[in-house]
Amino acid sequence: MAKTTSRRSFLAGSLSLPAALKSAPLSAAQESGLPYATLGKTGLRVTRLGFGGTAATDPSVAARAIDMGINYIDSARVYLNGNHERMIGGVIKGRRQNLVVESKTTAKTRDAALRDLEASLKELGTDYLDIWHLHGCNTPAELPDELFEAQRTAKQQGKIRFAGVSMHFTMKDMIPYLVKMGQTDVILTAYNFSMPPEMDMENTLAAARTAGIGIAAMKVMAGGFNRIQRGDRLYTDNPSGLTAQLKKPGAMIAAMKWVLRNPSVDSAVIGMANDEQVEEDIAAVRQPFTDDDRKLLAAQLEYIRPLYCRMCGACTGQCPEGLPVGEMLRILSYADGYGQFPMARERFRDLPRLAREVRCENCNLCSVHCPHGVRVQERLTLAQNWLT
Repeated sequence: MAKTTSRRSFLAGSLSLPAALKSAPLSAAQESGLPYATLGKTGLRVTRLGFGGTAATDPSVAARAIDMGINYIDSARVYLNGNHERMIGGVIKGRRQNLVVESKTTAKTRDAALRDLEASLKELGTDYLDIWHLHGCNTPAELPDELFEAQRTAKQQGKIRFAGVSMHFTMKDMIPYLVKMGQTDVILTAYNFSMPPEMDMENTLAAARTAGIGIAAMKVMAGGFNRIQRGDRLYTDNPSGLTAQLKKPGAMIAAMKWVLRNPSVDSAVIGMANDEQVEEDIAAVRQPFTDDDRKLLAAQLEYIRPLYCRMCGACTGQCPEGLPVGEMLRILSYADGYGQFPMARERFRDLPRLAREVRCENCNLCSVHCPHGVRVQERLTLAQNWLT
């Protein structure tokens, strides 16, 4: 890493874009006609479709996405037990200068976060990250100042260009908090068509974007409950009903187009498991959201109503056993929505011991009430049966 000192000194002293990002031709993106957005006040020009880090285990899929013009590449220290960054590092070797690369840490202290950052840089084969997220922070208590201090230190050292925070729940409260704190350049937030009006995501995102924060969306597919049509492994109590409900193709593409119809969203970071999904998503990102898309999503929403957590946070603290209900439902969606069973099991094992040992089937009546109709006890029991 010593040979990178001059590059880091340059980054530490300036927030201007690297020359390669300002002037080098991005021929693949131009040829594919992918739309771009500027990620808030960072000045980073990103494709409105980003390559998400949770679906692909084959490096050729990431390579295909970059070859077809996607320049926004997402990873995290925790993905694939740390192997995802190594995979991405091999893919981006030799073309790093034309890419916007982000990674994440789930560390709880300054020193642990900075150790994670060093590991991320090594695995990715780069001397800096364009964006470094504090990952999965859903309450202010999960963001002590020492974590912001870690990001400030990393900026000063030239190891990151911009500081980010990612979140899965309670966005209505967390995003205004981040705007108020003024420490965050980019927010990576759950955002999809299933979120109810009372979450007020449109105004929340608009206010953050007006404040100059770049907005990237994740969980765009709202559980991915139509991947069965492409042969992905899908766990559900009613596979025949799901297949019948989703005979019409395009529901997931409609979900992506719904997110990108919002001018406050700079990019949708989407997991793509194979070349077919890469090509399908790239073809769709140039298309407008239509009435036909709206009808497809209405049918999709009706099906997933009892299955998919809307990430509103209403269930927080309701379980007398102390279960993190929303988190467990999110983990389950990796398995039965996206067909990512190993990742779901890995995330489940990261939960506190109590959460892993409680058995919801032992409760006569679940005390957790979902305002959106999710069958909480049934879904948590499913998670416990599959993932323990």
